[in-house]
Formats: sequence, C-alpha cells, structure tokens
Amino acid sequence: MYAGKYAVECATRPAFIMAGTGESVSYAEYDARTNRLAHLLRDHGLKRLDHYAIFMENNNRYLESCGAGERAGLYYTCVNSFLTADELAYIVNNSESKALITSRARRDVAMKALAQCPKLELFLIVDGTGDDGPFVDFEKAVAAYPGTPIADEALGTPMLYSSGTTGRPKGILRPLPENPPSKPLPLFEFLVKLWHYREDMIYLSPAPLYHSAPQAAVSLTIRNGGTAIIMEQFDPQAYLALIEKYKATHSQLVPTMFSRMLKLPEDVRKRYDLSSLEIAIHAAAPCPAQVKEQMIAWWGPIIHEYYGATEGLGFTACDSKEWLAHRGSVGRVLLGDLHILDENMQPCPKGTPGEIWFKTGSPFEYFNDPAKTAEARSPDGTMSTVGDVGYVDDDGFLYLTDRATFMIISGGVNVYPQECENLLITHPKVADAAVFGVPNEDLGEEVKAVVQPIAGVQPDPDLAAELMAFCAQHLSRQKCPRSIDFTTALPRLPTGKLYKKALRDQYWAGHKSRIV
Repeated sequence: MYAGKYAVECATRPAFIMAGTGESVSYAEYDARTNRLAHLLRDHGLKRLDHYAIFMENNNRYLESCGAGERAGLYYTCVNSFLTADELAYIVNNSESKALITSRARRDVAMKALAQCPKLELFLIVDGTGDDGPFVDFEKAVAAYPGTPIADEALGTPMLYSSGTTGRPKGILRPLPENPPSKPLPLFEFLVKLWHYREDMIYLSPAPLYHSAPQAAVSLTIRNGGTAIIMEQFDPQAYLALIEKYKATHSQLVPTMFSRMLKLPEDVRKRYDLSSLEIAIHAAAPCPAQVKEQMIAWWGPIIHEYYGATEGLGFTACDSKEWLAHRGSVGRVLLGDLHILDENMQPCPKGTPGEIWFKTGSPFEYFNDPAKTAEARSPDGTMSTVGDVGYVDDDGFLYLTDRATFMIISGGVNVYPQECENLLITHPKVADAAVFGVPNEDLGEEVKAVVQPIAGVQPDPDLAAELMAFCAQHLSRQKCPRSIDFTTALPRLPTGKLYKKALRDQYWAGHKSRIV
C-alpha cells in the first residue's frame, strides 16, 4: 500500500476514509505515516526480507501498518483477527516475525500469545490504554520519527497464511526482487489492467483487511491514486448507503454478502442510488447461480468473478456477459496453465470433475515447510494445487464443484456438496447452509445439511421436511441431504469462507477412520 507519486501530486486527496467514523486520511498524511513506521521498524533492527505480524480488526492504522512494510522491503503477515492466542502464537512463531502490531480490541488475546513468542522483539498497540504491559503505544512510538522515506527503501509484500481449515495454516512466501517500492510484483500489475483501476476511482472495501483479496484491492487503489472506503465490518444496508454517499466505482465482495443484500426488503434495496458502481468483483467462495443471476438483474452487467488461490498458482476470470453464457463458471484462464487431473494424475475428459492443477503462474513456497510445498506440487515439480475440484467445458470455462477434502463417497458414488449448499441458500427461509458427509453404516457416508434459518423462522421438523422436499425438486437423489440439523450460526470466517471442518468433525467424533 505504497502512495508513491500521489503523496505529492494529490497530497490533499483522501487515500482512505473510515466508513464508521468518517475519518479521512490524505495521501500526504498517509505517506508520512508509512515513512514514520518504516523508520521505527528499521531502528528496531528489521532489515530487508525480515518479517513482522499485524493482528487487528479493520481500523485507521491498519493500512499504514502494511504500507511501511511495502516500502521497507519486509514481509508482513496480516493475521486473522478472530484467532485464539494459541493460533496467533503459532503464526507469529512460524512466520519468524520480529514485531507484532495489535490493537486495544485484540489486546487480551495478543497478551496471552506473547508468552509463547520468545523471539518477538517489538510489541506495538494501536489506541492503547496506557496500561498495556509490554506493548508500546503505537502513536507515541511513531511520532518520534520523520515523515520522510528511509534511506534504503525496497519493495515489500504480504506473506499471508492459508485459512487452515484442513490443518495448520501455511505461510505463502513469494520471491521478493530487489525492486524499489514503486515497482510492484507483476501479478498486481495484471489486476490493475483487468479491473480498470485508475486515479479517480472510489473503492468500497467491506471485508477484513487481513484477507488476501481486500489486501490486494486496497493496495492497488492507493498505488493508483484512488480513494479506499474501509468498512469496519460488513452490514448490507450500510454497504448500499456507502455506495450512494461516496459514489463508489469499484468494490469486491463474497457471495454471502450478495445473499444478505438480496434478503433486504425490496424498498430498502431500491432506496439507494447505486449508479456510480462500475465494477463489482466477487470470489473466495463459489456463488450460487441463482444468487448471481439476481445480482446481475439488480446491479446490471457490472459483476466480475475470478478464481485464484492466495498461493497465486493461476487465475481465471469472467465478466457478467461471459458468465451468463456459461452459467456457474468461474471463468477462463488468464494466468497460469490449467490441468484437470484424476487421482492417477491423468487428464480428465471435458466436463468430468477432477483436481485442479496449474503450471504455476506466480512462484511461491510454503514458508519453512518444504514438505507441504512438495505436497502441493506434482511429482515432477512443474504443477501445483490447493486441492480444489472442478471441470472445464468445451469453451475452456472452469467450473468448481468442491474442495477435494469435502467430497462425500456415499455407496460408492462421489458427491460434491457445493451444489446442494448453493441451492439451500436460495430458499427464502435459509440464512446460511453447510453440506458434508456424516457416517452411515450402510453407505459409508450420507449427505447431511446444517442450516441457519433466517430470523423469525422456527427450526422444526416441518422446516426440515420443507427443505428436503425443496432439494428433491432440484437435485438428483444422491445429492440431497438425508437429514437436516439446525443452528443459530454457522462457523463462517469474516472473509465469507465456511469453516466446514469444525462442523463435520462433530459428527465423526469417535470414528478413527472415515471408512465405516
């Protein structure tokens, strides 16, 4: 998040605005802030290619905490702000971070983690209370340094972690050339052209800044002289109001945000002027086709979709016109070389699901974990995967069916539960849904759905019967849930990704094997 020339050419233009408070930080002030923090980090011994960690909710110091690393040649790790102390300590230690930046809101968790992080040398806290133990007050600490650049500026970049839903999270390390901070990695220059980032754009960011997609989007906005509106947390009606208030031109969302906006009363949806919005991008989780059709009907053909892991293996994308012609697709390959392979590493026929592999479009490795890096690569080392499953149609468009780890094998039939999840979420009484395999003595596994009803709907056997009949109307028998349980809230990460493993494990407790 490097301001570059805009700190001079557009000094008074807002680099970012906090949605909740309206606080506006100009390019000149933002540039000075990142410089001061870069000086502080250098003064505490962090040199090029060293690591530090950020553990905060979205706040007015988050962007400069990243921006300092981008101009000091550092790897910065933005940590999921909802992690426990043990989980935070693991990432801090695994990333070999020398400094930790946190906030008052996350202070207690960070304090517990410190006892497990003996190699941390610097602890900074945003908006501290003055009684924060080992933590140094962030604002007071950076105020002692000049707002001019450090002498040895160099390009830095995030080292983010995989979500860890299938095991310990892994740090995704990209090679960092000795570039000046004004020259970003090629992957990001590609995205600027694809989504028409420009100097006068207004980007509305509704997602947590620790996630890779908003990280990249906000960084590109500032690098190109736009203004980023940072929502502290997503609220569907507030999001619509912010588009109108700031005349937002660009935004990036996840499908659950679409679903929540579509469930607003019609008069609320029509209340706000959304005509300024030019490009709305979505990714991170498969979007139910019915939801996307409703969004295109509401917002017009401005919705763009992409598929790409944080690892940067490859990249597919499609605009609204392409998607309508290839309903359910996540686009054609724009970066990398795509292969759909079976369990024997042989190519699958067109239309047949298999594991998605790419001849890597952007080099990466899992930090300090050669074994995991090797697991993600083909035997000859030329291709990589993150375990997603999908197929390609005759026109070269990719369709996702699931993650390999959540495939259900019921009576010898492979069932990919994403289709059932996508259907359930469209039911007017369903707020959220998860589908996965649970033990069945006869079939090995059977399909189970766990549903979060919308507010005011009674979760009872009648609702379960209604939803099962709804599934039977639209899906083949083996894809339909044999039973439905209810919950008040599904364990969905703030990024929109469903933490399905936590749900599924409850049903497999006591089973040493998933082969019954």
